[in-house]
Amino acid sequence: MTDYSNKGSFFLRSKAILLAMAVCLATSAGARSQELHTIQVQGNVYMIVTPGGNIAVQVGKQGVAVVDSGRAEDSEKVLAEIGKLTDRKIRYIVNTSADADRVGGNEKLAAAGISVVGGNEAGQLSGSASSVANIVAHENVMNRMSAPTGKESPTPPAAWPTDTYFVNEKNMFFNGEAIQLIHIPNAHTDGDTLVFFRRSDVLVAGDIFTPGSYPVIDVLRKGGVQGVVAGLNELIHLSIPAEKQEGGTYVIPGRGRLCDQADVVEYRDMLTIIRDRVQDMIRKSMTLEQVKAAKPTRDYDPLYGSTTGNWTNDMFLEAVYQSLSAPPKK
Repeated sequence: MTDYSNKGSFFLRSKAILLAMAVCLATSAGARSQELHTIQVQGNVYMIVTPGGNIAVQVGKQGVAVVDSGRAEDSEKVLAEIGKLTDRKIRYIVNTSADADRVGGNEKLAAAGISVVGGNEAGQLSGSASSVANIVAHENVMNRMSAPTGKESPTPPAAWPTDTYFVNEKNMFFNGEAIQLIHIPNAHTDGDTLVFFRRSDVLVAGDIFTPGSYPVIDVLRKGGVQGVVAGLNELIHLSIPAEKQEGGTYVIPGRGRLCDQADVVEYRDMLTIIRDRVQDMIRKSMTLEQVKAAKPTRDYDPLYGSTTGNWTNDMFLEAVYQSLSAPPKK
């Protein structure tokens, strides 16, 4: 006999997933309109779907925490979407990597916010320093955004992180909710951060998880397939499904539809299989061209692949091959 005791909760979760899919499909099909869409994930956490990727927003009495600021050209629209949710100030911006579509809006969003300071720190800060939001990221993100003395940095100083961490985790507490920042070494890049809103039960994955495409592995910035698999395993470890493996902990990917643990498991399995196939070919001393000719991604290309654009099947396969042939050092 079917148990309908929790059918209300189940239907609400199903509705949320269907709404997220509809929003993301609409955005993918009509990205040329450059429209942004916002949905409530659960708890205090919302997802803003933009042409450049997803942005997570936590709203509460203390203000607003934003995970990834999006592209620079979308900043005004992002601020408008946040304004629809609350009239409170942005207090924190967390960057999951140093990519332009993750940090591009840092300067404008930070300028629209205010720092969380008190005690001696408040007295030491100037008015201009305390009238912007704190930008939090792994120290490798800061290294990528800044430059050695005497050289020009790729991003303006106002967009740089104001609070960095270098250990495995950084813990925060904001709006009555514990927030964990977890560094995943050598994954998409060397500065990736997963963000876990524990009370709301929402994980923000950044570019480690992009369910509609193969993961972008930036070998030049010390990314690697092993790190991406490790990051996906961490997402699975932290998430807990609800009924029939649906719902429960929700996962906001770097781009694409709202997901749950089952989606991450499917994506992890795909990447693990491809990694193992390529690793076996490397053990057989096959060259990159021979690996490409063998087409180890053939059965997954219809779901995740692309032959055009900024990230093609060949580029993905090259990154997997290179990262397995010479794994990046921490």
